Amino acid sequence: MNDDERYPAVHPAGTVPVAPIRAVVVDIEGTTSPTSAVREDLYGYTRRRLPHWLADERDGAAAAVIAQTRDLAERPDADLDEIADILRGWLDSDVKAAPLKVAQGAICAEGFRAGALFGEFFPDAPAALRTWHAAGIPLYVYSSGSVRNQQDWFAFARDGELASLIGGWFDLANAGPKREERSYHRIASEIGVPAGEILFLSDHPEELDAAVAAGWQAVGVTRAGEPNSPRPPHRWIGSFAELNLVPAGQ
Repeated sequence: MNDDERYPAVHPAGTVPVAPIRAVVVDIEGTTSPTSAVREDLYGYTRRRLPHWLADERDGAAAAVIAQTRDLAERPDADLDEIADILRGWLDSDVKAAPLKVAQGAICAEGFRAGALFGEFFPDAPAALRTWHAAGIPLYVYSSGSVRNQQDWFAFARDGELASLIGGWFDLANAGPKREERSYHRIASEIGVPAGEILFLSDHPEELDAAVAAGWQAVGVTRAGEPNSPRPPHRWIGSFAELNLVPAGQ
C-alpha cells in the first residue's frame, strides 16, 4: 500500500478533526499557493529586475545586499554584474540566503505596487482563512520568503486582500530555518500560545516533523501537481475545507 492510499488526500468537508486550537500557522508555497506561481512570478520578476535594482540602489537599499553577497560568496571584489549573477544563481538553486531575500522583497514590492505581480492562492484557501478568522482563530504565516514578500502576497491577492486576516509574519530571519525544531519554539513564544494549541499546515514533511517535535499539532497539505508527497506519520488533506477546527475554550 502506498502513502497516498494510507493517507488519503481527499476527505469530505469538515471531517478531519483537530484538537482545540488557539492559533493556525500556514506555509505559503505548496500550501496556500501554487509553487509555480511563486517560482515563476516572484522569482522570474526578481531575476529580470536584479541588475537594474542593484545599479539604481547601490548607494541605498542595495548597499547592504551587495556587501553581504560579497561576504557570503567570498568574492570581496565582485562588481555589480557578478553580484547579480551570484544572486541569480542562488535564486535558481533556491538558496535561502539573507541578501537574496532582502533584494527579492524590495524588488517584488515594486512589482506588486505597479500591478505587475499578484498573490495567487488555491481556490479553497481564501475562504478557509476568512472562516477561521471570523471564528476568532488567530492566523499566522511562516514562509522562507521574506516577511515583506509574504505581506505583499496576501495584501495584493488576485481575488481580494487577505493580509488583514493575518496576525503575524515569520520568515528565516525572525524565526529561523523551517526544518529546525527551535524555530517553532521561537514562534510559539512570540505569539504567546502553548505549543499544543498551535496547528501548523505545510506541504513539506520535514517542516511538519520539526513542528511536531516542538509540540505543535500539524497536518500535511498535498495538492495536485505540487512537488512534495505525503509521508507518515502525519495526516494529510487536499483542501483546507476538509479540516474541522474548534477554537480552544469553546
